Amino acid sequence: MNAIANFLFEVGMLQKTPRSGFQFLGSGAQSVAEHSHRSAVIGYCLAQMDKSVDGARVVLMCLLHDVPEARTGDLNYVNKKYAEVDEARAIADGSAELPFAAHYRAALAEFGGKDTPEARLAHDADQLEMILALKEQKDRGNRYAERWYPYSFKRLCTAAGQRLAEVIWTTDSSAWWFDDDGDWWVNGTRQQGGSNDCS
Repeated sequence: MNAIANFLFEVGMLQKTPRSGFQFLGSGAQSVAEHSHRSAVIGYCLAQMDKSVDGARVVLMCLLHDVPEARTGDLNYVNKKYAEVDEARAIADGSAELPFAAHYRAALAEFGGKDTPEARLAHDADQLEMILALKEQKDRGNRYAERWYPYSFKRLCTAAGQRLAEVIWTTDSSAWWFDDDGDWWVNGTRQQGGSNDCS
């Protein structure tokens, strides 16, 4: 049980580990934990679109894929030009005492290999989470997000991931909550006649 407690504290470090690419994008901020959470929800959605896959495995890989960054930090594509990370050692050290070490390591190996349909969907969920973040920054006026998008798109492995990316890129990131209900946005109630209660 001590090993599991230590592992859970390690996972908690992801809440404090920033996604370092945003410093190059120039706007936005996100922790690795935030990224992993939305990646898992994206993985769930992709798995629901393809009923032939094991959705639980997709979500599991999305949740776990960046846990080693609690030890290594998050290296963005600029950092990776110059620095190498021993992720295998981080995984081995982080799971050495876990009673389910083999299962944990197998999930990370499957994700890294991209050899199964589940791993490819999990990989695409990881990339789609970045595409969502880029679209949010683009909608807030960051002109560099537009330049980054094609590279993220080219990393996608599946047709479903590519289709979803295209829809994401043409959807207003505020459309889910900011609708055309003018009465509501003026009055905060669903009134007839459009009165704004001003005398």
